[in-house]
Amino acid sequence: MDSVLVDKRDGYAILTLNDPDRRNVFTLDMSARLSDALDALEDDESISAVIVTGAGQGFCSGGHLDELLDNPGHDGLRRVYAGFLRLAESRLATIAAVNGAAIGAGMNAVLACDLIIAAESARFDSRFLRIGIAPGGGHTWRLRNLTDLQTVKAMVLFGEVLDGARAAEVGLAWKCIPDDQLLTAAETLAATAASAPRQLLLRTKETIHRTQTIPTGTDAVDNELGTQVWSMGQPAFQEMVAALKDRMADG
Repeated sequence: MDSVLVDKRDGYAILTLNDPDRRNVFTLDMSARLSDALDALEDDESISAVIVTGAGQGFCSGGHLDELLDNPGHDGLRRVYAGFLRLAESRLATIAAVNGAAIGAGMNAVLACDLIIAAESARFDSRFLRIGIAPGGGHTWRLRNLTDLQTVKAMVLFGEVLDGARAAEVGLAWKCIPDDQLLTAAETLAATAASAPRQLLLRTKETIHRTQTIPTGTDAVDNELGTQVWSMGQPAFQEMVAALKDRMADG
């Protein structure tokens, strides 16, 4: 059984974490397959966006504890988290469609995505401290980038578990969707992203990510200038301007 299923659609792909009997526990095999799938999709010029979801009733039940114990130390833990980090570094537009529980390290796959939409059945459960281990894989940093400090502490230190609706209220999810509409909503978003010229989408994502280290408004303008100037020389913009001029001339 493939631990990650790849389903290519028109401009986007759906990656399904596929171990439903164990609620999609994140193994080293799943990590490697997720990384390989993302490598292949980034090389595929027809794909601009990716949806990540879970098979069955849950998104991901967390890291495989035996593998965690078998991979101690800094290098071992980096191997455990490699798939999440590859997802976070993807150049493509990424969406987490969270069905059911995303637990512990399983939340890292969610936090690694550009956009999170939650089913009503979703459950966001940090859980690290409850099993006697400190958070890893950038968990607290990514969570803090999405939500406020009190939410991070409530989830990580005090064990608060958020359902889909509450996750949307605190900014952990973009929106909460009825379970039977989750994948359709994710596909609509992915198709919208994929409708933009691919290189424009990828370069714009890079521009957005650089804003995290920009100190001033002047630097913010400089950050965008290169990509904006490049885009104005591309066919999509030039054709739009030409069409607009034609309409004005006909008007």
